[in-house]
Formats: sequence, structure tokens, C-alpha cells
Amino acid sequence: MTKPSIPVGIICSQHGPYQAMGREILKSAMMAVDEINEQAEFDFAISAHVRDPRGVISEYHTVCDDLIRNVGVEHIIGCYTSASRKQVLPIVERTDRLLWYPARYEGFECSDNVIYVGASPNHNVLPLVRYVLDNLSREIFCVGSNYVWTWETNRVTRELVTAARGRILAERLLELGESAVTHIVDEIVRRRPPVVFNTLVGSSSYDFIRAFHAATAAAGLDIPMLSCSLCEPELKIAGPASAGCITSSAYFESIRLPENQAFVARWKARHGEHSSPSVDGQSAYVAVYLLARALQRAGTSDIGEVRRAAAGHRYNSPQGPVWIDGSNNHCVLTPRLAVSNAEGQFDIFWEAEAPVKPDPYLAQLDIAAGPARDGTLPNAPHLRVVK
Repeated sequence: MTKPSIPVGIICSQHGPYQAMGREILKSAMMAVDEINEQAEFDFAISAHVRDPRGVISEYHTVCDDLIRNVGVEHIIGCYTSASRKQVLPIVERTDRLLWYPARYEGFECSDNVIYVGASPNHNVLPLVRYVLDNLSREIFCVGSNYVWTWETNRVTRELVTAARGRILAERLLELGESAVTHIVDEIVRRRPPVVFNTLVGSSSYDFIRAFHAATAAAGLDIPMLSCSLCEPELKIAGPASAGCITSSAYFESIRLPENQAFVARWKARHGEHSSPSVDGQSAYVAVYLLARALQRAGTSDIGEVRRAAAGHRYNSPQGPVWIDGSNNHCVLTPRLAVSNAEGQFDIFWEAEAPVKPDPYLAQLDIAAGPARDGTLPNAPHLRVVK
């Protein structure tokens, strides 16, 4: 007997400046779709309708409109950058659809029409900055892509560093896809900051990492690089220069959980022994499973029913236990810190003792619990909503 089919939209750029990550998201999402369609426990099949905005921000609205208007999808998985999510957000809210957003993001947003599957700032930015303040320096040099992800990540970083009586030495931004990184690298070599926080996206980041490594090595400098987004496939793209980057993430391929070892084995069987899943790709995989399980429990694709069915349901995913906090539609995740090695992998050196509730507005931020334990930022008074 043929199962009924539920159309689901998948939006991810297969071309453009961050095409590598878009392709990873698509590969993981389709892997989950194929697995679900083969499992007897689901009494439906997912029909995936893939759209490629090619990294052109305005195209995200266009393809989302096409999926809703012409295909009739009620659920959409995808978008990689916050700029793209904010293009899709108005149309899913206006038409009352549900976007399952897989990427880690800057927070300060909450919509009834978005399920935020990736890390919130309290999952990645806070652990990273607290580690740096405790172990490396209270002075940070920031370089990133010129859009909301970097703006807000740097603002939160500045709040934390300033509360610890440190300072942001510089904030240098490049447009998405910009490859002219020499002037920033030259400044870093000249000023010799204790650490560099890299929030560049896609090809800009790979170019910067290679130039940074070459210039600092030539100058005899050992400056740690920080990241909240660098993942295994990107380590391979950037090459040996990417080794030594301290990265904060909810997922690394090296997680020693049975669920992850099985996931990685299936991934490599499908995509090749030398391939690696990415954090955002694994999150897209999780998003498809969270959606499918909610569809199964709800017995309908109606977004209100699916949203209610999804809230609070625990899924033992590759990254560990994950569930949706029904109060804000963000996921409960386990923060981790790792350092990249010469083999293109991450060595995990810290993880939270238990999954951490999402705090997208940092309303529960207790700076005294972190490394800056002087309590100088008890209520984060300057945090604001980002439109």
C-alpha cells in the first residue's frame, strides 16, 4: 500500500558564497527524508521540494513564495544565514507556515512560525567567550561578515568582555563573499591581538583563515582563532591552515555517542569515507526527524497541531538529546567546545553536563556564573530585539 505523501520545502543555496554549507544541509536533509520514507513507523512519506536561491538574499523570498503558492507546502526546512531567514520570515508569518531553521544563529528573535533547531547565543557564544575570558585574554579582535549574525554576536561578546573589564580591540567587517582580507590580516600582524574571533561566512572565512595562518606564521606569532560556526567540511576546504581554531558548537563529528557513531557510519556509507557531516547539516537532519515525528503524532500537517505535537518531545539525535522548548520554539541542546586538529576534525575539550534550555534573548544570563564572576552584568541591560 502506498503511503500518502506530505510535501515539504527545502531551501538551501547550492551556489554562491556559502554553497558548501548549503550543499551539506541538503545532503543531510535528504538523508533524513530517505530514512523516514523507508521506516514503517511513519504512516506517510515526505515529498521533498528543493529550491536553490544561489546565495542571493532576495531570492529566498521568491523561492519561499513559490513553494507555498505553487507547491502548497506547509513546512519548510532550510536557510543558512540569518539574512536569508529574515527574508523568509515575513512570508511564513503572513501565510501561517512553519520554517524549520537548522543553523545556529545570533538570537533575539522568536516567531510562532519558526522552529529554531540550531544553537542560540547561550549555547555557543556564551561558552566560548567565557572560556576565552577565563583562559586566554580579556582583549579580543573581531573580524566577520557584515550582516546581522556578526553584528549581534559581536554585540553580545562586547557586553560580556566589557563586564569582565576587558575590551574589543577592533571590529572589522567584510561583505558576504568578499575575499579582500589582506588589509585585515596586516592589521592583525601589526597589532598582535591576544585572540581573533572569526564570524566570517563561507568563502570569506576560508580566504581569511589561509591568509591569517600564512601571515602569523611568517611573523612568528601564535594567535588563537575563535569560531562559533567552523565545521569539519570547512576545515577540509580551508586546509591545514584551519588547525588550532577553538570552536563552540552543539555538534562535532567526534562526539562519542552511539547515536552519532551510527549517524556518521550511515553518512560515510552514503557520501564517502572521507566526507564529514557539518553542524548545520546535522541540524537539518534533526529538523527533518523532529518534523516527521511531530507529523506522526499530530496526524495532520496543520502547523498549529504539528507545533503542539513537537513541543517537549525528546529525540536522541546524533548530537545527543534534543527537544523543542514550547515557550519559545527554540531547541534544548548541549553546548560543546573543541579545537580543530591537523586531520580536519575537532578534539572536544568541554561539554555541558546536561542539555541547556535555550535563552534566545539572554533573559536568564547570569554573568556571575561564568568566568567574569564579578557580577558586573547581572541583567544584560543593553540587550535588545533585532528586527
